[in-house]
Amino acid sequence: MSILVVGLSTRAIAESAVRGGHRVVTVDFFGDRDQRALVENYALLRDFALPFSVEGLLLVSRHLDFGAVVYISNLENHPEVVEALARGRVLLGNAPAVLRRVRDWRTLRAFCREESLLCPTTLLSGEEPEADPTVRWLRKPVRSGGGHGIRPWTGKPLDEAHILQAYVEGRPASAAFVADGQRCVVIGLTEQLIGRRELGARGFTWCGNILPLALPPDEGAALLKDVERMAARLTRRFDLRGVNGMDLVVAKGPKGRLCPFLVEINPRYTASMELVEWAYGLNVFSLHLEAMAGRLPDFSLAQHLLGPYFGKGIVYARQTVIVPETEGWVERGRRDVPFPGERIEAGHPVCTVLAEGETRERCWNHLLAGVEAVRREIESHKL
Repeated sequence: MSILVVGLSTRAIAESAVRGGHRVVTVDFFGDRDQRALVENYALLRDFALPFSVEGLLLVSRHLDFGAVVYISNLENHPEVVEALARGRVLLGNAPAVLRRVRDWRTLRAFCREESLLCPTTLLSGEEPEADPTVRWLRKPVRSGGGHGIRPWTGKPLDEAHILQAYVEGRPASAAFVADGQRCVVIGLTEQLIGRRELGARGFTWCGNILPLALPPDEGAALLKDVERMAARLTRRFDLRGVNGMDLVVAKGPKGRLCPFLVEINPRYTASMELVEWAYGLNVFSLHLEAMAGRLPDFSLAQHLLGPYFGKGIVYARQTVIVPETEGWVERGRRDVPFPGERIEAGHPVCTVLAEGETRERCWNHLLAGVEAVRREIESHKL
């Protein structure tokens, strides 16, 4: 049975599927060179000159032959499209009804209060008068993803497409877990790279991850237990299945110790899972399918909190460039590789760089060296 994998960028999960021996066809926006060397791919941009839209993904998918579907970012924001994709096929992921509940902030914040889980204070449209003027507030899209569209709140009224969320001073992090609807296993805890200018990102834009999250041993072990409790309660309440992610901020809680603040649930494959697969030898695509069938892995993340470290960074173009020859980029630790001659506008992603190191600092330095190597090549071909 052929499995359709659909979303904004499907290269990483396609690699996992192929590595696990699964037959997939992919539909996404980019259609990168390294992905097309691996699997059958159809891309809105490259094949159809279309802008990204979930409606476009659905339209292209309707012309393909597949028996099951796996969706990734940002289809979690569009349960009606997931429903249409899965009609008459096997849905290998969280059901549309689950998405409607877990991605609804009114429901999620009530759950956090009931379960005494820490999360930033979140206000919906019409609740702006409740915003404490001494707090820094962020205006976020309801259909959020990748940090895009997040801005400091200027005090203007919200529309129905946005929420307010209190800014929590701390370390951006993410957790990956695999669930069967009742139980779950946390398989990764990473530092999130947000708005790093070294990578060409700005504001709150996500631009990579470093695994594991660097913390002293005692703090790391305690934090992991908190994250495991959080994931377990979310799994049971929302019937989460397959692989899922949580965006977190690690900050001091009410008792003065480091705690996870829940920023968002991503009820599908997430970008940090590529590092989990690389570092721990797990096949995430296979774990996803196994969990959908009710089987969870025998895995303990507690044994992997001290390194070595594995990183990925998204290189954003600092100016508009024409891509040079990219043959051999994969062997040099690069992924999401563009085709030679491709025009990439300033502020848009060029590729992903992978790096590793015995310490967090060495991993970060190797990542920066990889980013600079890409820049030297592409900026010599700038317009």
